[in-house]
Amino acid sequence: MLPIIIVIGGLVVILLVIALAVIAIYNGLVAKRVQCENGWAQIDVQLKRRYDLIPNLVETVKGYASHEKETLESVIRARQQAIDAGSVGEQAQAESFLTATLGKLFALSEAYPELKANENFMQLQEELTSTENKIGFARQHYNDVVSRYNTACQQFPANIVAGMFNFEQREFFEVVDEAVREAPQVQF
Repeated sequence: MLPIIIVIGGLVVILLVIALAVIAIYNGLVAKRVQCENGWAQIDVQLKRRYDLIPNLVETVKGYASHEKETLESVIRARQQAIDAGSVGEQAQAESFLTATLGKLFALSEAYPELKANENFMQLQEELTSTENKIGFARQHYNDVVSRYNTACQQFPANIVAGMFNFEQREFFEVVDEAVREAPQVQF
């Protein structure tokens, strides 16, 4: 009778340890998933700020370079595509296109010295540059937390728990267009 009680007690302890391990792994995965969501929210905040600056920038340029309608319209189109993007991959592709069109917009200032000297344009350019830096930091943070989350989802024994509870890997925020990987050369 005593050996049966010891065996049952041992099994209960083992099951309890396994249950506690599964709970700890699950909670760790949830925490990492929330960090990914927070990281994406930080990118979203900075992108929203960028999108809000762009119409002001376009309006300022429009006053000096009204016949550059195609460039101005492509910037507005690129902004709207970025706003409408759904997945991380779509967002990255839209942001690449937006960055390229903004580079063309800034290049216009070379042809219009009075625009280059405009205080409002200079302030908007400075704000946009600051926002671009913040977006870069937010992207880096997001990719760091996604890396930790994806690694945790793939490592044993967390991969078993991740599979049981449908923890799916996250997509990195990567520059899609090879031409955009290099910073635009804009001089004012």
